[in-house]
Amino acid sequence: MSTLRARCPNCRTFTAVAVDEGYECHSCGSTFSAALVRVPAAWGSGGEGMAEGARIALPYPEVAVIERGTLDEQTAAVAEALSARPIVVGGCCCSHVGAATGVGRRVERLGVVWIDAHGDLNTPDSSPSGNRWGMPFRMLLDGGVVAAEDAALVGARNLDPPEAAFLESSGIDDSIDRALAGVDAVYVALDFDVFDPSEVDAWMPESDGPPAAEIEALLQELQGAVTIAGIGVTGFLATEKSAALVVRMLAAAGF
Repeated sequence: MSTLRARCPNCRTFTAVAVDEGYECHSCGSTFSAALVRVPAAWGSGGEGMAEGARIALPYPEVAVIERGTLDEQTAAVAEALSARPIVVGGCCCSHVGAATGVGRRVERLGVVWIDAHGDLNTPDSSPSGNRWGMPFRMLLDGGVVAAEDAALVGARNLDPPEAAFLESSGIDDSIDRALAGVDAVYVALDFDVFDPSEVDAWMPESDGPPAAEIEALLQELQGAVTIAGIGVTGFLATEKSAALVVRMLAAAGF
């Protein structure tokens, strides 16, 4: 698919076209503020339900569905497919690697706000499970897509010891003010396991998470303070409850 054309979520025709940063459907006349790239993949063991979550119905045009045989191929394809104001809907957090890489090419200095119950900071050597979905934040940092001083980790409460050690040595914490200082734009990675399990049908729920209203307020504050160059949502099951929360969070971020 071309990122200039997209499938309309309302009439389901491939007639939505890019207009400035948004889209307009030439068939039904609907207009949209952003467009979707779907990445229905989970790079680890047993993540089929999480991958299926990337296919939930959302009220945005779809410019691409990325399914590739390797994570490197996926990353390259996602980075290439992004619209002007991209929403990436992924199975696992590895979809953020391509998304942040792509938006990072558009700005001189990118910040990343990673909102997740987990750190996603393991490496192949440190990971207890070997699942790649526990590594994407570290991939972005080690790959130079974002510097540690321009990154924040919000909501984490289940860290492996090597991840905790990395946070201490790198200086990454949950300070958004620190991470935003001096950046041109930010990419937001939102894993829905950050929420309290009562709020969402998450694939890997963790207890004692923040309420949805708290993350909603954070996103509203963020989009008022800096340009959000892209946002990715991951880690939920394909239910109406999840879809409603996805729409609510995207709206809070200004998408």
